Amino acid sequence: MKKGLITLVNILIIISAWGQAPEKMSYQAVVRDLSSNLTINQSVGVQISILQGGATGSSVYVETQSATTNDNGLVSLEIGTGTLVSGDFSTINWANDIYFIKTETDPTGGTTYTITGTSQLMSVPYALHAKTADSITSTANLCNLTIGDTYQGGIIFYIDKTGCHGLVAKTTDEGNIQWKTSNSDSWAISDGIYVGAQNTKRILYLGGLNSIVTPAATACDILVDGGFDDWYLPSRAELDLMYLNLHTQGLGNFMNDYYWSSSESTSYNAYFVRFSNGFTGVQVFSTSNYVRAIRAF
Repeated sequence: MKKGLITLVNILIIISAWGQAPEKMSYQAVVRDLSSNLTINQSVGVQISILQGGATGSSVYVETQSATTNDNGLVSLEIGTGTLVSGDFSTINWANDIYFIKTETDPTGGTTYTITGTSQLMSVPYALHAKTADSITSTANLCNLTIGDTYQGGIIFYIDKTGCHGLVAKTTDEGNIQWKTSNSDSWAISDGIYVGAQNTKRILYLGGLNSIVTPAATACDILVDGGFDDWYLPSRAELDLMYLNLHTQGLGNFMNDYYWSSSESTSYNAYFVRFSNGFTGVQVFSTSNYVRAIRAF
């Protein structure tokens, strides 16, 4: 199958970075047929495999599920709750290696899987890994970093398990601007921690590196502030963390308004987070929303 026909794409793997780790993960995908048309309000069959070590690695867990797409061709699954084929989701050692998720889909609702996609799990270990990495001693006391600290050009809104690495938000907005000025797929569909940078690059590349076409991503990409030039437009999950860990605590100088994420929903809209109440939704690219750049440290 040609690469261009791989149309089931992971767009959301979010597991709370706090609280007890669940025995499942949320997964959403946009399903398109071989003509790139959205598969709307239709039952689909999906086989999900967790691969260890690489995109062609051995499967440590396999399950099947049936679900129904919505009006936007979006299907929502809870990995770990399907019909078991092999493996044990609860015993995966997330701290032991890198992992990929492979999805095989039958858009007619059966088990004749004709659409395949594979992508790396970038954010899952931060929550599930807690059960299998208790022997790792946190260096938080050595680095002495906390949420809300001014650090490396911005204000910290996320710290990973090491206590020494995470994400900072710039302390001011880049303006109230459009996401993109033309309707076309950027495939900037990743969501989770540390994936906004990848989204930003995709938006810029598929926009022809034209700042007029991609104003929101460009505003972050060209930014040089605090001595750093690796700023990017946050993913929806990263934007959620900014809202929860900064804005609700009265930090970050945010507006009580809409902020763009770098996570695309369809070929004509992308996700936002409304900072007055934390609501997440989608708006067309031409809408002007606030933009706040972030970077990893």
